[in-house]
This record gives sequence, structure tokens and C-alpha cells, in this order.
Amino acid sequence: MSVMKFNFPPAPMTYSSKVLIVGILLLAGGLSPLVTATEAVIAQTTVAQSSTTDPVIQTQNQSPPKSTDPNRIAAEKAEAEARKLLQEDAPLATQVIPKWIEALKYWQLTGDRLEVAKRLDVIAKFYWLRGEYPKALEYAQQAASACEALNDRVCKGLAVTSLSLIYKEIGQYQKAIDYFQQLPSLFPDTPEMTSSALTSIGQSYGELGQNQKAFDYYNQALSFWRTRGDVVEQARRLDFIASFYLVNLGENQKAIDSLKQANALDPEYNRKIADLNYDLLSTFSCSDQIATLQKPPSPEPSANVPNSPESASEPATNNIESFQQSVQKYRKQENIRAEAQFLRLLGLEYVRVGQYPQALDTYQQELKLWQFMGAKPEEARVLEDIASILNDQGKKQEAINTLNQSLEIRRQLNILPSEANTLSTLGRIYLSLGAYDSSLDTYQKALSIFRDTGMRSDEITALQDMGSVYKKLKNYPEALKLYQQAFLIAETTGNCLHAAQSKYRISQVYLDTGKDQQAIISSHETLAIAEKIDLIEMKFVTQAKINNVLAKAKLKQENYPEALEYAQKAQSLAQQSQYRTLEAAMFTSLAEVYVALKQPQKAIQTYRDQLALYQALSWQPEKSQTLYDLAKLERKEGDLKAALSSISEAIDIVENIRQEIVNPELKTSFFATKQDYYALKIDILMDLHQQDPTQGYNAQAFDTSERSRARTLLELLNESNADIRQGVDPKLVDQENALKDKTTALEKQWSELINKNPTEQQKAFFQQERKNLLAQYQAIQDTIRAKSPKYAALKYPQPLTLAQVQQQILDPDTALLQYSLGEEKSYLWIITKNGFTSHILPAQKEIETAARELLNAIQYGKDDTANISQAANQLSQLVLTPAAQLKQKRLVIVPDGVLSYVPFATLTLNDKPLINQYELVNLPSSSSIALIRQETQNRKPAPKTLAILADPIFSADDPRLKTPQKQPISPTNPDLNQLALNRVTKTLKKSRAVGDNNQFTRLPGTRQEAQAILALLPKTETAAAFDDRASLNLAINPQLSQYRIIHLATHGVFNGEEPTDSGIILSLVDAKGTPINGFLRLNEIFNLNLPAELVVLSACETGLGQEIKGEGLVGLTRGFMYAGTPRVLVSLWQVDDQATAELMTRFYKLVLEKKLPPAQALREAQLQMQKETEWKSPYYWSAFVLQGEWR
Repeated sequence: MSVMKFNFPPAPMTYSSKVLIVGILLLAGGLSPLVTATEAVIAQTTVAQSSTTDPVIQTQNQSPPKSTDPNRIAAEKAEAEARKLLQEDAPLATQVIPKWIEALKYWQLTGDRLEVAKRLDVIAKFYWLRGEYPKALEYAQQAASACEALNDRVCKGLAVTSLSLIYKEIGQYQKAIDYFQQLPSLFPDTPEMTSSALTSIGQSYGELGQNQKAFDYYNQALSFWRTRGDVVEQARRLDFIASFYLVNLGENQKAIDSLKQANALDPEYNRKIADLNYDLLSTFSCSDQIATLQKPPSPEPSANVPNSPESASEPATNNIESFQQSVQKYRKQENIRAEAQFLRLLGLEYVRVGQYPQALDTYQQELKLWQFMGAKPEEARVLEDIASILNDQGKKQEAINTLNQSLEIRRQLNILPSEANTLSTLGRIYLSLGAYDSSLDTYQKALSIFRDTGMRSDEITALQDMGSVYKKLKNYPEALKLYQQAFLIAETTGNCLHAAQSKYRISQVYLDTGKDQQAIISSHETLAIAEKIDLIEMKFVTQAKINNVLAKAKLKQENYPEALEYAQKAQSLAQQSQYRTLEAAMFTSLAEVYVALKQPQKAIQTYRDQLALYQALSWQPEKSQTLYDLAKLERKEGDLKAALSSISEAIDIVENIRQEIVNPELKTSFFATKQDYYALKIDILMDLHQQDPTQGYNAQAFDTSERSRARTLLELLNESNADIRQGVDPKLVDQENALKDKTTALEKQWSELINKNPTEQQKAFFQQERKNLLAQYQAIQDTIRAKSPKYAALKYPQPLTLAQVQQQILDPDTALLQYSLGEEKSYLWIITKNGFTSHILPAQKEIETAARELLNAIQYGKDDTANISQAANQLSQLVLTPAAQLKQKRLVIVPDGVLSYVPFATLTLNDKPLINQYELVNLPSSSSIALIRQETQNRKPAPKTLAILADPIFSADDPRLKTPQKQPISPTNPDLNQLALNRVTKTLKKSRAVGDNNQFTRLPGTRQEAQAILALLPKTETAAAFDDRASLNLAINPQLSQYRIIHLATHGVFNGEEPTDSGIILSLVDAKGTPINGFLRLNEIFNLNLPAELVVLSACETGLGQEIKGEGLVGLTRGFMYAGTPRVLVSLWQVDDQATAELMTRFYKLVLEKKLPPAQALREAQLQMQKETEWKSPYYWSAFVLQGEWR
């Protein structure tokens, strides 16, 4: 049996396979003298007598004089049988190792402790060879203890060798280093062991990302052989250094320099890794750089290493069959380590040729083997491979969960470079979900690690990835800057492939910013770089991408013949590369060119070819995009039925992907990126309705609109009454609480530093650590959801159809107006209990312009009622004209886009103010009210009526305090909420909410407002808290659930940069002026149990939020609805507190004395404000809107 000489296939290898093979050969395949010596011990067991001159092996295999001891004889017989089995390639676990264990038992009966110790070590080495590391460790530790007791140096050395190798394989690198460092003193007469130990220490430090230490030990190994004058061994050490430069650091030129030194010392190439280093260099380095390095002679097939292509004109071939044979061979031998390594190679090959289901199955087989072996680094690596495929297949949540497992392992092992790789993969998933902030944060973490560890090649990739996020965000200057940084590093390090990739991305930016000619020039420069890429498959990949950019540039210039030529060339090159995913991607530009050439049937066929390929690849997200593109073309060509079929299939894929995501924020961001799909389906259905109004296509369009909006809110409302932590592993809940505590502790540490003028570096560190903890907190919440029986039992809430809205939601007095703003056309659906009409409105841009003019007129010319009226009339004509015949008394508005910010009370219909004719209520979606009613239908009314928190104290110098401070003081030990409040204060634009001293200004009108409201009720029915008692502790007190109405009269803030830092500002000091936490944050609102019938946020901008496509305004209102409140009264902008007090007093009189429903009471109060007070302008009264239940 050839112990670790793998029979690699003679076919050319891909880059990924070559990197893996170098790893196998360096770390486990016999190139390290330490591993060579270790495996020689095992190999020597295949002969009865050793003739080796290696003193280590001689010591291990010296036979005692012939003995008549029956136990010794039986032991030797068992060993002879074991050797014979090994020569016959018998299975290790069931035949070879049991024979050695049998021999061990006989040696134990002889009482020969040294022979027992040596056999323990031999068994450890066989388990190490097989890959069963827990067993190997068990026997190696027994051997080490036995050798220590015998005080036998060589015996101990062999056991320590085993321990060092085992600890390295299971990822305990520091322990491995500790044992490696013992070897030189244990083998003073064996230079190979000293050299190997130094090299292995270098490798271990490299795994930990401690690269300077790694180089120190590599250089010690090199110096060791220099002092002995062994040029071949010096060359081998230089090979190690070159591989480290190349694979770990991406320093191509330094790798070339090291190889030149090695070749000068050993021109005969007595080193097995020389040709592999050359092949790896050819992958990244430019051909003119490679030309300065003499190519090593190609090994004979029997040399058991892969050959490189003889010519750069042939692409890599398929090695699947060869790898499958190797897998079967080592499986039969029960060598799970070798089996796992070849499963990795097989998986990589499946990925390259686009057989993703097979690759996934292969990786999952591999994962089980590494888990059985206890090889944590490899387990983490294959989990990352699995996650990448799951992501490509559209299984986003499963991919994230899998990556989090990988990340946890790598963090436990403190393997920084590998952790950064996992973060990069996670960043790509976030990007695919439209979670751009999360993606950037994750990439930034990875980039920091790559920079700290000197991994230049990975640094380039991270810069490119971050640039792609900014490009997606249309922040082209930032994207260009990052791509240029990547290009500069690639040039500096001699990385031709990465230089071409970075330049290609630069060309894309030029193209996207309308600089077509500059894109063309940049692309030709990139092609010149790509021509120097030596590895043909990567040359084809890069050339295909660049030709694709050129096709798009020529298309924009309307040079269609050249565009077609470039698109076809890109397609051909992609096919030659054998990367089927790239081949599929290239179809898009080709189809677009056919459209421009007015050859729609060719374009349609091209999209169908692309679909077939994505189907074969199981790439669902890309398939949905192709279906969307096809649907657009089919609509353009008038084939509306085919277009409807295509876009419906695309949306089905989107729904399936979205449904399995558990994180609400990721659901929302992903859904926002797919709103164009729903808009296109609405367009198609409304086109069909115009062709045939009798088929109900407009109703289907409404149903599609409803499916496209506020879906995350529906799911949150559905989840709100389920205790999703019930039935979950308590350890997960403990981890969640621990992360809360860690975050609070971090904020407190920062608070101690904040008054000491922290450096920019310290500020950046704090921000990054905070983001890290919040990301971990989000991840643990995702895990809780994923593993919660209660969450799993929740039915995925389905949006209502038109018929259900009419039957379940509307009454005869209510009409619903639902808007959908589109690029070409916008739509309005008007629904009553027994009627339904659909209407085409102007394009989104025209409506947005009119809406902004109205908002500007109200907020910046609040007393210019004529200008406000004119602007209101203009918008009304665009969005309300179709509703002119409505006779109901109430309008429920489901806005879209900018209309979410518009106070409909200011608009007019039939030349009359809308507020004069109708009660007005806003909803995020028609379906949301159904869930609200479902959750509240059996709820018993709270026993008391009203709780008010008003006029809190915001600073220590407030005159209401008995001993006010002369200067505002900062808390000495603020918590998480206080620091969040500091952040949000700084993000607020200058307004009356925040004064010149960066403190929140008092709202004295809120006290008058509260006192007037309280006077309407008996004291037994109310609870009131003013001044310092209007505190956070009271706001989160469960006693508030005893009141039907909760009134919060104070500042509200929304932080667009970090929405979780939005909230309600309560008292920030106690009665003595000592700072306290008074910030009721959005995430805490979500955690409240607040089954009130009405929450009134009589505060600044409490109705605002982050406008997200598909979700609408995401802000405080949703938090209170999740907490159990069916209706919330909020403001859309900052309102004068005296005017607010007046409106609120009138509103409560109508609610409490006249018993009017809140919607009707709000309308009456707003009408009274216009007629009976000085605050007649819409600025003072129209900001307040009721969201939620109107009954």
C-alpha cells in the first residue's frame, strides 16, 4: 500500500483543485520531512525487517532477539498479519488497525513497556492516517505518557510527533506548536525532524494569520539547512516560502523571487512541489513574469501529481471520473482522510462544470467525514462550500445558518484568515438579499482581517466585493475608488488575474455612468492584461466578461453589429471556459442585442436557452431574473399571456426564497429588490384588462399589488402573539441575553472613554465592535426563530384577495383606495363592499413631483394657505379624480411610495377638501387590518381608560428640579439606550427638538395638553406621569396594559441611518438631576405587551419611518402594532406643541365625552381647528393621521 501517495488524474487541473492539492501535499502528503518521517514509520510496518538508515525508523523497528515467550510470538504474528493486510490495501478500520490492537494486547501481556509504548504510537499513527483523530489522540496520549514514564527520549519523540500532527489536523494550532517546539531537542541527531518542526510551526502560525511569526520559522528552517550546506533542502524550504507567498498572501512577485532562488540551488528539480508552484503562479501571474522563471520538467504520470496543460489553447478537462474512482478506492480502504480530500476535489469539479446538486451531495458526504474525524478546520471549510451552493440555489436562510456554523467554529479556533473568508461569503449572501448595509459591514470586517494578516490577494477580493455593493447602491465614485485600490494592489503584487478583474469592474462603472467610450478604452486595456493570464480557463473567463462589457457599450452607442459580435464572442469564450454559470450569464447581453436588432424571436429563444441552463444548474434566483427579462420582452411584443406566465413563475420563485428567510430585516431587504417583478405583473394584468375588461384581470392586478406590500409587517403581526422562545433550547435564550449584556457592557466602556477625547481609531473600533455584537444578536434571534416550535407552527400569512377584502374588511360606509406607483403608469384600485373599479394614473415621477411640492408648501410656507391649496389641488387631480363618485363616509388609504408622506386630509375632491367629506384612515396594506382584527377579536377591554406620560425632563439644568445643575451633565455610566440616544441626537437635523446645546428642548404645551385631557375623566380612570416620572421605567411597566388608551406627549425621533435607534424620548434625569436612561427604542417597543385600543404619539415626526419598497414606512407605528395596539395616532412632521395641545384636547373630548370612534373624532377635531382656532393652516392639523383599525 502506498501510504499517502495519491494517484492524481493526468488531466489538467483547475486553480481550486491545484490549491487543494498543494495543501494535501504540503500538510499531509509527504513533502514535509516531519510527515515523511511519520509516514515512514507506518510504511515500515509493511516489512518484517527495516533496512532504513533513518535512526528514527531504526529505533522504531528494531527487533529484539528471538524469544520463546508465547505472547511475544503471538504479537509478532499479529503484526505480520497486519503488515500483509496493509500490503493488500485491506480496510484500515475493520482489518488493519484491529490487528495492531490485537498485537498490542499481546505486547501488554509480555510486560515489555517500551514495546507497548511504541505500539500505542503506531496505532495512533494509523488512526491519524485514516483520519480518525479522536482515536489517534487517545492512543498518542497513552503513548506519550508511557514514554514519559520510561524516560525514553526517542519513544517520547515519536509520540510527540503524533500529537503535534493530530492537534494540527483538529485545528488546535497552539497546542500543535507547543509539541512541534519539543521535537528538535527530542531528535538532536535528526536534522530532518528539526527542519520539519520549524516548517510545521510556520505553517501553523500561517493558519492562525500570524504571518510574521510564520515567516520567522520558515526562515529558521532555511537557515538551518544553509548552515549544513544542503542546497536541495534549502530549495525545498524556499518552495514552502514561495507557496506561502502565493497561496496565503497573494504576493506573486515575492513567490517568483523565492522560486528563482530555489531553482538556482536545485536546477535538477529534486522537489515535488516545484511544478505545482509553477502552475499556481500561472493562474494569477502575468505570462511575462512567468517567462522569467524556468518551467520545471513535467513529471511522469507515475509521479502521482497532476499535469498542467501543455498548451494554453486547451481548456481544462473534466476530472470527475478520476476523482470518483479515487473516492471509491479510499472508501474501500477505509481511509476517510483521503476519501474526504478527494470528495473535496470531486465537489470542486462538479461546481466548475455546473453540476450543483451533485456538488452539494458530495460536500455533504465530505462534511460527515470531517465531523467524524473531528477535523474542525475542514468541517468549517466545507460548511462554507455548502453555504455557497445553497445561496446560488436560492436557499438563502439555510445558507446563512450554515455559514454561521462555520463562523462559530473558526472563531472558536481563532483562525482569523478563515474567519474572514467566511465573512466574505456571508457578505455576498447579504448583497444578494439587498441587505447592503449588512453586506458592507461584513465585508469591512473581512477586509480588516485580510489587511491585518497581510493577505493581499484576499484584500483585493474584499475591495472588489465592497465596490460591488457601492455599485449596486449607485454610489459610483466610491465603487470606482475601491476598484482602483484593488487594481493598484494587484499590480504591486504581480497578480495579473486580479488586475484584470479589477480593471473589468472599473470598465463596468464607466459603462453604468454613461461613459461608454471610456468603458471601451478601459475594456481593451483589460483585454491586454487578460491576454497575459497563463491559465487558459481563467483567461477565457476574464475575456468573456470583458467582451460582454464591450457588447453593452456598443449597444448603448447603437452600434448593433459590433455589439452582436462582442456578445457572441463573450458567449463562445464562456462556453470554452466550461464554467456553465458564466455561460448562462452571457446570454443576457446577447438577447438584448437581438432586441435592439429587432430580432425578438432570437432574443426570446436566447432567454429560453438561458432558462434551460439555469434550470440545469438549479440556480433559482438567476432563473427568476431571466423569467422577468423574458416577460418584459414578451409584453413588449404583445404576447401578454406568455408574459403573464413568465412573470408569475418568476414571482413564485421569489415567494419561495422569501418564505424560508427567518430574519425580518432580510425578508424586507430581499423583497425590496424584487418589487419590479410585481410591478411588471401589475402592468401586464392591467394591459390584459384593457384588452378584455370582462375577465377580472384588474382584480388579479389588485391581488398582485396586495401581495407586493407590507408582507414583513403581516408576518410580524402574525408572530406577535406567539412566544417563539417557548420550547427553544434554553442555551439559545441564555446566549441571546448574554449578547444583550455584552452590548450594554460595550456601551458602558465607551461611555467611560467618550469624555476623554477618543481618537478616530478608538471611535471606529467601538462602532465596529458594536456592529459585530448587533450582528451576533440578530444571528441568535434568527436561530431562535429557526428552531422555535411556536414559530414553525405559525402559518405563513397570505395576503387577502379582492373578494376577501370586500367580505372581511369593508363595511358599507367604507371605501378603500389602494395605490401602486409605476415607472410607466400608476394605478388606483377603488374597492367598496359591493363594488370595484381600477384606474390608470400618471407615472410615478409626475406624482412624486406634485407630492413634494405639496409637502414643501406645507412645511416651508406653513401660513401661505393659498400656495398650499394650489399644490394640494394639483396632486389631488393626479391621484383622486377617479374617486369623485364615492358616497361612503370613510376612506381607507393604502398609499405607495411618496404618498406615504402625504397628509390626504389636505387634498381635495370635487373642489372640496377631502377632510370635509370623509373620515380618513391609513393602512400599510389591506391585509394588515385583517390580522389586527384577528389578534384583537377576543381581547377583553382593559379596566381603566387613560395613561399619559407628558412633559418629561430632558436635562439636569431644568428649573423644575429642586437642585438643578448649572450645566448639563453627561451620565457617568450610561447604558445601551443612552448611547443610542446620543447617536440619534447627533443625526437629527437642527430643529426645535434639539437645541443649540445638543439637548432636547422642553415641550411645555404637552403638560397643558395632558392636564386638559385628564380633566375629562375621573382620576380613578387615569394615570398621569409628568416631569421626571414620565420615565422609561413607567413606559415599559406591565401596569400600562391596564389602560385602553396610552398617550405619549414628548419628542419622537427616527434615525434613518440606524432605524433601531429610533424611538420615544422620555425623562433623561431623575428627581435629583442624575442622568437616567430615558430612550424607548424601537426594538423595545416591539418587546412591549401593550394591548391598548389606541396609542397616541403626540410627538414630533412619530409617523415617519424608513420608506422601503414593498413595505412602506417602517417605523414606530409598526412597533406599537406588533406590541398589540390595533390603531396608532401619529404625526408626519414636527408640529407646534401649542397647536398640538389644542388639537389633542378637542380629539379627546370627542372620543371620551361624545364617544366617537378615533377616526371620526380626528376628523371632527381637524375640522374644528380650521374653523375655530388660529391654527387654520394645514401645517398645524393635517400632520396627524390615524393608522390601523377604524371601527
